[in-house]
Amino acid sequence: MDTKSLIIVFVTLNGVQSLDLSGPMEVFAVANQHKQSGMPTYRLIVASPHGCSITTHAGLEIHGVCALRDLPTEIDTIIVTGGSEAAMREAAGENILLPWLQARSKDTRRIASVCIGALVLAAAGLLNGRRATTHWNSCALLQKLFPDVKLDADAIFTADGPIYTSAGVTAGIDLCLSLVETDVGPASSLAVARELVLYMRRAGGQSQYSTTLQNQSLAAPRLQQLLSDILANPVGDLRSATLAARVHMSERTFSRVFQQETGTTAGRFVDTARLEFAKNLLLTTDWPLARIADRSGYNSLDTLHRSFIKHLGTTPGFFRDRFGSST
Repeated sequence: MDTKSLIIVFVTLNGVQSLDLSGPMEVFAVANQHKQSGMPTYRLIVASPHGCSITTHAGLEIHGVCALRDLPTEIDTIIVTGGSEAAMREAAGENILLPWLQARSKDTRRIASVCIGALVLAAAGLLNGRRATTHWNSCALLQKLFPDVKLDADAIFTADGPIYTSAGVTAGIDLCLSLVETDVGPASSLAVARELVLYMRRAGGQSQYSTTLQNQSLAAPRLQQLLSDILANPVGDLRSATLAARVHMSERTFSRVFQQETGTTAGRFVDTARLEFAKNLLLTTDWPLARIADRSGYNSLDTLHRSFIKHLGTTPGFFRDRFGSST
């Protein structure tokens, strides 16, 4: 790849969620800081159908927005950001943006969406027959309005040919880290993730909607600390009787209260916590599988394998090869 600037256009509308725009922009901006000789530089442009200024969902004013008609001829990447559902519905019927996207799709290297920006790509016909995702809360709407889209409601982000989609808000950062990795390699992408102080780089194959997070949000304060402790360290004796003693309940009362407050059993919660912990270690470390099994609370490597086959339909080794960092 030559060293010329790659123009990244962020198509933005009134009501955009600030992080849908600023998060992905920071990924490319920080990548410029870590650029090495021979690598491209990103030139970032914020655009809208008519230009002028944009007001975000949080009330921030963004000025100096370029009109679509004034954009350079050569654009490397177009990213349609998300926003309010009303704004996206309006954009989906927009008589400037959709024809512009259709025309530009013929000579643009890649086109992406963040969050419910996928509705705009779908309205332009760019997702027909393609695998795509969006914010979990808008997946049903996307599928209802555009049944030809191959919806993957659980993915963090998807790539189908030159078209990319991502889930809600921070998932746009994960997608753009992946794009940077494609352009300049995994070392630079990891450096960007570290610079942005990300807890971990999430691969596209991870779930966007955390069941364990949902369980925590449903639980009353008397169980929330226990759930947090299990998620942070799912090792050791986590049988119901042991957990009940930790919160000073009888096992019978604990089982009833746990089911009522979280919508699942303690045993299923522990199983899910161990699986999620193992997935994170597979993606963020080069530890041997036996060590990951032990650190995730599984009593053997065979138990880890059986859990992955049961819940994910694949082995831990394949999961790491498919979704893990290549560094």
